[in-house]
Amino acid sequence: MINKNILLPALVVVAGFGLAAGSSPSSSQESAGAQTQAFPQFEVDATWPKPYPNKWKIGGVTGLAVDKDDNVWVYNRPNDLTSLELEAERDPPIADCCRRPPSMILIAGQSGPDYEGGEVIAYFDAPQGHGMAVDEEGYLYLGQNTVRKYDRTGTMLMEVPHIPENADGTPFTMPEIPERVPGLGGAGPVAGFIARLDADIRAGAGNASEQATTQRQLRQEAFIAKYPPTTPMIVGGIEEIRTDDAANEIYIADNSFGGRIMVFSLDTFEFKRGWGAYGHQLSEISTRPEDHAYTPGGPMAKEFVGHLTFNFSNDGLVYAADRAGNRIHVTDKQGNFKQEITMAETTGVGGSTGGVMFSNDPEQKFLYISDLTNNKVWFLDRQTGEVLGTLGQMGQNAGSFFGLHMEATDSKGNLYTGEVFYGERVQRFRLNQ
Repeated sequence: MINKNILLPALVVVAGFGLAAGSSPSSSQESAGAQTQAFPQFEVDATWPKPYPNKWKIGGVTGLAVDKDDNVWVYNRPNDLTSLELEAERDPPIADCCRRPPSMILIAGQSGPDYEGGEVIAYFDAPQGHGMAVDEEGYLYLGQNTVRKYDRTGTMLMEVPHIPENADGTPFTMPEIPERVPGLGGAGPVAGFIARLDADIRAGAGNASEQATTQRQLRQEAFIAKYPPTTPMIVGGIEEIRTDDAANEIYIADNSFGGRIMVFSLDTFEFKRGWGAYGHQLSEISTRPEDHAYTPGGPMAKEFVGHLTFNFSNDGLVYAADRAGNRIHVTDKQGNFKQEITMAETTGVGGSTGGVMFSNDPEQKFLYISDLTNNKVWFLDRQTGEVLGTLGQMGQNAGSFFGLHMEATDSKGNLYTGEVFYGERVQRFRLNQ
């Protein structure tokens, strides 16, 4: 006979909180209990955010950051929206919803004197991109084809130096917000990714989608000869941005040569240092395509494979997640290699190791790793790299994910997530104290 008083709490844990490593809805009570370890537990807050104003529907979330007041900046891609989602823009409208949003939206984390938690309190439009950060003074840093500094009104103030041309030989210029026909959208958020995935399936490849761009770049010998890995500027596009206000530095991951960690002065954007996989100095990064190749479940690549994100801990360590390589490299802030953490090594397509966050205890005992492909947040012991549990699964209900892409935490330890693909939303998960 099933004891419902025992079974029900287990189902609640699976649906809304962290799931112990190795457990599943079909695991026995005894084995699930034996495997449960202490790691942060969260509950999805389905009341946050509030409905967007002006009939907006946001696109895929490519940047997420919490400011000093625990408000949440969301960088999204309005161009992901299809015509079916923009019928309120037509003249005359043919449906009640929806309209394109601005690309930058600030949502209140908590209620204030003039607004409720979850309400939009500021916004501006900027060229779409990938990655963002906000410093202690409230300035925003958006990843586009380089990193640009904005104030909260949307005024662009500075940009990180980029080489004067793109890999295809076209001049480097600031991207513009395209002219849009009201009500006319694009092909949708998964069109390009699905096309690459289908090509991988036909070719029998396991993780070619993320590697293809790196491989193409590394075969452009003339371009690499002109702009080698030692180039002290941004060479490709941007994957991740973090500010180290105390040190007056900004850390940037560009996507050239499989990914580089590049450190610049926060106030002048002067280049200071950089490194690659295993702490390789820029002069040591290999441009041989085979050194960036990775087969899921196989040996780790000698260099970063693709889609490099990172974060740094309070004790001065940098955790660089090589998503297409299913691993995390730990260095100090000078790039000296400390540790390699592998995770879900058989994951193909987009890879498993996405965004990196930390628990908010003083020791930051736990790593939170967002996973685009497996659609869950992994909880790891930061010292050992051991997987302790997960949060979420693929789906579109509250607490599930469809394209889990970005994550951030506030001062209270609450977790915020942003989705691309068909997810196209932000969610808040309250930390259970």
